[in-house]
Amino acid sequence: MADEELVKKMIRAVLQSSKSGVSLSDLQVEYKDLTGELIPHKQMGYATLDALLHSMPSVVKLDKGQSGEVVCHATTGNEMAHIAKLAARQRTAKKTGRPQMVNCQMRVKPAAPLLLNAKPRTSLRQPDHRGRLGRGGGRGGGHGDSRTGSMRDSQPDGKGGRPHNTPPNTPTRKPSFPSERSEKRMTLPSRFQKEVHTHLSRNSKHTLAPYNLNENTTPAKPRLPHSAPYSPKLVQSRLQEVLNKHSNGLWVSKLPQLYREHYKQELPSEALKDLEHWTHICTVEKPCSSKPQELLLYPAKESSQTSAPTPTTHDKSPSHHKKPQIQRSSSTSKLSSPASPKALSPELKQKLGELLLKYSSGLWAHALPKLYQDTYKCKLPEFVLDQLNLLSDICTIDYPMPDNPKRAILYAKVVEDENRNQSGLAGSKTKETAELRLSQTVPPLVIPKEEYPSVLVVEASDTNNVILRYIGEGYSKEQEKLEDEMREFYGQDNTKMALTSPSPGQLTAVRAEEEEEILRAQVCEVMADKVKVYYVDHGFSEVISKSKVLELHEKFYRLPFQATKCRLAGLESFSHEQAVLKRFDSMATGKILLAEILEREEVPLVVLYDTSQDDDININAACMKALQDRSLESPLKVNSAYMNVSVTSVCSDGTIYCQVPSRGLTKLNEILEKTENYFHSQVTSESLVSRPFCGKICLARYKGKWSRVEITNLHGSRVLDILFVDIGVQASVEVIELREIPPPLLRDLISTPTQALKCCLADLPVCGGAWTPDAVQWLRDTVLHCSDCSLKIAKVDENKRLAHIYLFTSKNFHDTSCSLNQQLADSDLWNHQKDVFLSSRGPLKALNAPTIHATIQTSNLSTDKGDKAPHTPKKLSPLGSQGTPPGSPPEKLALPPLLELPEIGQNMDVFISVACHPGHFVLQPWQDMYKLVVLMGEMILHYNKMEEKPLKVEKNQVCAAKVENNWYRVLVKGVLTNGLVSVFQLDYGKHELVSSTQLRPLTQEFCQLPFQAITAQLAGVKPRQWSEEASIVFRNHVEKKPLVAQLESVQEASHPWDRKVVIYLVDTSQEERDIWLHDIMAEFTDEMTNAA
Repeated sequence: MADEELVKKMIRAVLQSSKSGVSLSDLQVEYKDLTGELIPHKQMGYATLDALLHSMPSVVKLDKGQSGEVVCHATTGNEMAHIAKLAARQRTAKKTGRPQMVNCQMRVKPAAPLLLNAKPRTSLRQPDHRGRLGRGGGRGGGHGDSRTGSMRDSQPDGKGGRPHNTPPNTPTRKPSFPSERSEKRMTLPSRFQKEVHTHLSRNSKHTLAPYNLNENTTPAKPRLPHSAPYSPKLVQSRLQEVLNKHSNGLWVSKLPQLYREHYKQELPSEALKDLEHWTHICTVEKPCSSKPQELLLYPAKESSQTSAPTPTTHDKSPSHHKKPQIQRSSSTSKLSSPASPKALSPELKQKLGELLLKYSSGLWAHALPKLYQDTYKCKLPEFVLDQLNLLSDICTIDYPMPDNPKRAILYAKVVEDENRNQSGLAGSKTKETAELRLSQTVPPLVIPKEEYPSVLVVEASDTNNVILRYIGEGYSKEQEKLEDEMREFYGQDNTKMALTSPSPGQLTAVRAEEEEEILRAQVCEVMADKVKVYYVDHGFSEVISKSKVLELHEKFYRLPFQATKCRLAGLESFSHEQAVLKRFDSMATGKILLAEILEREEVPLVVLYDTSQDDDININAACMKALQDRSLESPLKVNSAYMNVSVTSVCSDGTIYCQVPSRGLTKLNEILEKTENYFHSQVTSESLVSRPFCGKICLARYKGKWSRVEITNLHGSRVLDILFVDIGVQASVEVIELREIPPPLLRDLISTPTQALKCCLADLPVCGGAWTPDAVQWLRDTVLHCSDCSLKIAKVDENKRLAHIYLFTSKNFHDTSCSLNQQLADSDLWNHQKDVFLSSRGPLKALNAPTIHATIQTSNLSTDKGDKAPHTPKKLSPLGSQGTPPGSPPEKLALPPLLELPEIGQNMDVFISVACHPGHFVLQPWQDMYKLVVLMGEMILHYNKMEEKPLKVEKNQVCAAKVENNWYRVLVKGVLTNGLVSVFQLDYGKHELVSSTQLRPLTQEFCQLPFQAITAQLAGVKPRQWSEEASIVFRNHVEKKPLVAQLESVQEASHPWDRKVVIYLVDTSQEERDIWLHDIMAEFTDEMTNAA
């Protein structure tokens, strides 16, 4: 499905480029020039482009031109108009009273699939059993009825895999059509017509649902039937036989299947309960899992073995997948176990605990030895990785990669309240006694659940005390309702409500100076005939006449104070710097921005983004750059020549990054040398980066030495993209490879501007917007590692800070005919091959090209070709002599196992990734989404380091594809003649067009997790040709939302991507009721039929 917000952004960008407007026909052409595709109006539910544009009054205004054609003009829209009014009012707030009320929300940042928190969590609330009976009749209420019951009543483990008991009076399983449903239906929400006619975009709290996942952690297994009384001795003897064949351990959840395969009988359910007591037969390990099925089963241990099952007290911990770690040391466990300790030493445990606390989102076990040695300058005892159960009291252990027990993630055991409330701000202006009194009467302000709430920035005394207001439902809209009520209440007769003797700290109602508005305020200071008050919902103070102060009625205490505080991430050490505050005031004060909430504390830690323009602006990063000493920037003077130039990076589009001798480069090298000495002498975990965010400046190793980096993108919580700002190289790394800048060197390093000079070769006719692979490779081999380069600046683009240069590999920079520019222009290498593109992105995306990443290695980030790279130009080869011929298809790939589904009629938690209409949508198993995040993070690390080699692409081939900044498992659907390939994302159910150069062979390592996308059809409604209106209603209710699915039937197929399920969908996000989607759709269809 098309991203509506992204389409709006692109249309706005096209229209803003033309003040006279764009004709309807030209709009499609210019949109395609900008994005590479036509405006997807049909995918968005509109029959015509004109209909789509009419639904976007905040983006486009349609007029008739002189010749009668439709002309499109950019409009500021309500959001921008409100912001403009607000900005004007905010600057004079002290004179005019409260600023203009704004109830708009900024567009959401484009959602990246890996922003999910890759950490197992609890399941969704399950629907009431009675929901099933209405499908074929037999219950008294419709599916939309309010209910307080929960499936948890019959599911002791509280998970969404399946119920343990069959509901009474369950009808024969068959599809139910609208006519078969109970006559009592839920009352339809009035928003139907609004959805159909205005095509509302999804609410932000639903759009961002995947970023606040309550992820289930275990796939649903078939329900174990109860059996007749059994013979324990018989089961024990058989169990011994099974365990002898699985000496490395197995999952208890797999035991019934193995038992059934071996003995053609069902394993008695009572036997599962007795496993823990059969210590002479087996050993049961409970690796911090809350599901009884998720246990590890081993043969009975010898007395000499020291590892023991995790105490049963951990059975109530959050659910995690576990795999038998005994495989890690199965060949040596019996030899080494007598010498292995039964517990960790207190000192070792403390150090490991410190490391784990630094990475609340988890730490790979295999990364622990190097991280431990880098941090504490000593070696981690080998037995720790061989016996991870020794860490069970300080962490939980998860095995997200099936069939690979050596890949474990360790999670520190920390109780964290993710819905911690934000207290009111008014107390910061008054006495502590007043704070206590007010907190007993006014409820605290709860931080929004969205990851990117819209906020109105009021002011900032420092970056640790930024006053803002949350915008949207439950916040600014509730405040507007409250103040409307206050205006009506006090407008009747306020003579008796005057507060004659106000006291400091008292909560009052105040009549604004120049408006007929009544606002809540708190008395700060009482003077002779004046009172200084603080407007608790608007975040500013004002001195007013005592006659304006009124007694606040108790019914207006119900809404939390809307003015609150936040801290700006990354600016903690420079919170009072005037340069920072001046930059912040000019970029943020009085504006509505997006706030990315990093820490949900009493005063939350945030990153602010301005998304009102075409490119998102990171406010935190922009304020940090205000500290830079401009006198230390790399010089950019036309006709200037520089020797001893170091070329550090060559991008796929020919963009070059250089370091030229300067004061700034000298100072940078001195600071980095001090950094090396600091880390060599320090033994502490304080330098580890525990809270990464976009725009953060920190350190990472490049060619074995520490270098400055900026975090540019996060793939989940453990894998991220970084830019070496002084080198111009991008890389994908794990967060454990980053270090904080040492405090003694922080100011000097931040104040030093970036030393990577961005250049392009002058006078080169770029054809097609990209260089040939041979030309790029020749330039890299020629200039990288050459210490005797020189350059001459031909011209400078100040807006892009881009220098057009002539580049030389000697000091002879006077004769441009000897430049590399001329050599490339004269060679056949520069001739652009038809339909061959090294990068399908523009120059700004070129740093993401795999060839740049290919020179980077994890940890030391050293170049692969290192000393082999020549220091003099290679002989230019003819165009026909390609380096590597197109590779042949990889060996036959063993596809992942089929995704395990629950039994017919049972439940599973799902996430709807794509929704076209009730007859076709795509779901993902909610409980395994965190595993997918981990898998994609590993794919990013793997493929971004691969050398780019041509891949022979064939239809129906399963491979890996790079889409934007992420790598996906895909199925090739078709190969186009223009070098593009149509692919289907096997884990997300989306179709994409990518360049053939962005495809790589899928390795077997990434074929363990089943493909996560399942095509589905809604049960309980008749198959039909769904109207556009019905499709819109369905999408607004399900797309990008976590729901509970009840399996009706499965249509198996020869390939996993052709598999299809028919399911009922239930929205259980509201505690008081369950919403069954087939009821919604049937009701809507009936209304449309009656209206016709």
